[in-house]
Amino acid sequence: MAKVTDLVKRLLVGRALRSGQLHEQLLPKRIALPVFASDALSSVAYAPQEILVILSLAGVSFYTYSPWIALAVVVVMLTVVASYRQNVHAYPSGGGDYEVASTNLGKNAGLTVASALLVDYVLTVAVSVANGVDYVGATIPFVGQHKPAVAIAIVILLTVVNLRGIRESGAAFAIPTYAFMISVIGLICWGGFRLLVLGEDLQAPSAQFTIEPEQTDLTAFAAAFLILRAFSTGCAALTGVEAISNGVPAFRKPKSKNAATTLLLMGLVAITMFGGIIALGLASGVKVAEPSVVAEDLLRPDGTPVGPDYYQQPIISQVADAVFGGGSLPFVVISAVTALILFLAANTAFNGFPVLGSILAQDRFLPRQLHTRGDRLAFSNGIIILALGACLLLWGFQADVSRLLNLYIVGVFVSFTLSQTGMVIHWTRHLKTETDLRLRHQMHRSRVINAFGAVMTGMVLIVVLLTKFLVGAWIVVIAMPVLFLMMKGIRRHYDNVAAELELTEELDPTMLPARNHAIVLVSKLHKPTMRAIAYARATRPSTLEAVTVGVEGEEADRLRSEWERRGIPVPLKMLSSPYREITQPVLDYVKTLRRRSPRDVVTVFIPEYVVGHWWEHLLHNQSALRLKARLLFKPGVMVTSVPWQLHSSDRLKGRPEPFAPGSVRRPWHQTVKDEEGNIRTS
Repeated sequence: MAKVTDLVKRLLVGRALRSGQLHEQLLPKRIALPVFASDALSSVAYAPQEILVILSLAGVSFYTYSPWIALAVVVVMLTVVASYRQNVHAYPSGGGDYEVASTNLGKNAGLTVASALLVDYVLTVAVSVANGVDYVGATIPFVGQHKPAVAIAIVILLTVVNLRGIRESGAAFAIPTYAFMISVIGLICWGGFRLLVLGEDLQAPSAQFTIEPEQTDLTAFAAAFLILRAFSTGCAALTGVEAISNGVPAFRKPKSKNAATTLLLMGLVAITMFGGIIALGLASGVKVAEPSVVAEDLLRPDGTPVGPDYYQQPIISQVADAVFGGGSLPFVVISAVTALILFLAANTAFNGFPVLGSILAQDRFLPRQLHTRGDRLAFSNGIIILALGACLLLWGFQADVSRLLNLYIVGVFVSFTLSQTGMVIHWTRHLKTETDLRLRHQMHRSRVINAFGAVMTGMVLIVVLLTKFLVGAWIVVIAMPVLFLMMKGIRRHYDNVAAELELTEELDPTMLPARNHAIVLVSKLHKPTMRAIAYARATRPSTLEAVTVGVEGEEADRLRSEWERRGIPVPLKMLSSPYREITQPVLDYVKTLRRRSPRDVVTVFIPEYVVGHWWEHLLHNQSALRLKARLLFKPGVMVTSVPWQLHSSDRLKGRPEPFAPGSVRRPWHQTVKDEEGNIRTS
């Protein structure tokens, strides 16, 4: 079974890498951009559309506010990108927002940021994959009919790719990401050329439709609230910006400079695509409505609803249809790469979540297993946990993008705000000691940028909470404190364990127990029992006895007779068990020995079979496992397993038979030369 498992693991993950090969996994900028920026870049596939969807609640007339909303989102994105460029220079260790907040605002603020980011990374995977499934479902009906199952399958595929290592996953995702960037920018350029230079009209498939507003005669307050809600939804375009600051250690040297350059490139490309898509969408007359009401609220030119059979194309598909024509090769390519980039956008979280989890585990806020690198030098445990969380969300919300998106971006703006506030404190602290005028000027500039970023992201956070709380954000608001308290509890546990295990001056490490009482557990008289007795005698305990539980009277009598007939030089004690229980009589007897001599140690030797096939484990050792599990909780009791390898477990053919009492030959021999050159056998 072990060989089969290893073979499957090698086929899926690849051969193991040495720790010294970690430098080979570092990324150049051309690979780092698609690895860390795919989430931010892919947001243009849904962020512009969601702005229009929210505004459509009040009718098409509210679309006139979308350019201003888009401009506000662009301003926030520029601010955040400029702010995080300061972060990667000041904190290049990879802790990102968590390290900034912990260092400058305290551990509680750092844990708040960490809990927000961990939740947001899981949502990033769920939202990106679910939206990608929507694009594929437009052309493949089977996918649309089985969205949750297909989405979970894609998450599993992404998990396997990322388990192969960051460099291999980056190389695999680079071509699709660059193809998406070139396709969308080409779409924007050609569409803009047709509009501005050739003076042609662009018409989206839904241009002739109208929207039946769900809310009419809105008060000024209600209209403002709706616009703010559209703005908060459009801010989903900012998700993923923080990933580069968390992934600085994955860059080649100079790490901070390369990370800052990649962050700037990502921001410029994302802003260009976001602004271009929403501009072409408005120019071509794109109409979109909420998926739950599109069949009734989207009306044909004759005033009739489009009906349940109508499929609402995503905004990029509609713009591509208007610019290139539906069914054309560019249209097909853009639709395909858009769906693909949405799947690959989840890769940003697969790179950010495990690194953050590793740092938190190193600080003892998460289980230590998350700090361990796998065979391919990736943080495998973090990758698997992220995948499980995303699969649960996809299954629970049926891979519905609209429902998942309401949970989105709360966490990321919590981390944005606290991180930028921490950076202001960071620069203020350094300005108190810095005397170089040039450096002081740079610090003043950086502090202004981060202060502006803190104000902007704080305002967006308030808007997001006000507009999204009742439609799903409350789940994240609850999940974050729960995760916060869980991490505090884990840290408390590790601190208590460390304090309990720490050496003290009063403890003498050379102090030995007064006596060692050895017990060999016996079920029947066979080779494993004899080996256990021989090994127990070799340890030279103070007292040694064999203990058996007399469940069946006849078997107990036969065991005693055979014991005496063979003249085994160890006394046999028979424990009665009127209720046919094996474990409890042994525990009671051990407890009696401990009560009689509290300073003594009781060592229990347990003979065990070692088998070679998985199904054989189901047939043996169950009683021994249960007994060991109970004995481990008894103070002053040592448990020793004495293995007996059955033939199915022997992988070395021709190996000498193991030692058994009464055998006349050695289990092995070694031939060596002494100092005088004589050959000796030992």
